[in-house]
Amino acid sequence: MSRVKAAPVAAAAAILFAGAAGAWWATGTGGPDNGEQVATGRALYADHCASCHGANLEGQPDWRTRKPDARMPAPPHDASGHTWHHPDETLFAITRDGLAKHAPPGYQTDMPGFGGTLSDKQIRAVLAFIKSTWPSEVRARQETASAQARR
Repeated sequence: MSRVKAAPVAAAAAILFAGAAGAWWATGTGGPDNGEQVATGRALYADHCASCHGANLEGQPDWRTRKPDARMPAPPHDASGHTWHHPDETLFAITRDGLAKHAPPGYQTDMPGFGGTLSDKQIRAVLAFIKSTWPSEVRARQETASAQARR
C-alpha cells in the first residue's frame, strides 16, 4: 500500500480506536445518559462528595482563593468550575487516589482518595452523575478532551 493510501487508513484506524476507547469508558461508567448509573452516582455523591463540593455541585465559597491553611477550597463540579476541563481518566484517578498523588510534590489538599471507600464502578457512577448536570456544549468539550487524552 502506498504512503498516500496508508495515511487515510491509519487516520481511520486511530479514529475507530479512539471511538472504541470512548465507548469502553462510557460502558464502564454507564455514562451521563444512563439513568441508572446517574441515580447511583447522585446518591453516592450526596454521601461522599456533597459535604465539600456542595449539594448542588457548587463548590465552596471563594474556591479560587487559598484558605488560611494555604489549601484550596473544594471547587464546583457544575459547569462554572473546571472539572470538565479534565479528561475522564484524570477525573477518575483523582477521585480514586486523591488529588495529592496527581499534584506537584508537596501540594497540600483536603481532597482524599476514595479508592478504599468506593469501587471503580461507583467512582464512575459519581462521575456520570456530575457529567449529567453539564450543558451539552460543556459535555462535548470534556468528551473531546477525553478522546485527545486517549490518543
